[in-house]
Amino acid sequence: MEQVNAVGRRKAAVARVFVSEGAGEITINKRALEVYFPSSILQFIVRQPLAKLEVVGKYNIKVNLKGGGYKGQAEALRLAIARALVKINPEDKPALRAEGFMTRDPRAVERKKPGRPKARKRFQFSKR
Repeated sequence: MEQVNAVGRRKAAVARVFVSEGAGEITINKRALEVYFPSSILQFIVRQPLAKLEVVGKYNIKVNLKGGGYKGQAEALRLAIARALVKINPEDKPALRAEGFMTRDPRAVERKKPGRPKARKRFQFSKR
């Protein structure tokens, strides 16, 4: 199997993933997963598609991550990994879709409107 690549996005985060057969190492921006995401919850989010398909130790994953915060980055990476796994084996798609790993979450920050402090907040109204 040669290298398979995929892209995942969430909020402002973009994850470009390169998956190849190996010992199960996940490298994010030239750092180990445990170093880049010290939180065990975020590590769990990243590994969810691999755990669902029971292929945790089978693939080496190299990641370029940029933009957004750590939660958005972790979820973008989860989507990218799921997409790459489907490229490797299309029969896995229904299992990943059932867990919601194939769906791009479209929610993002609403833009600020002119004449207002934030997107929907208004300045205090004064009757007099």
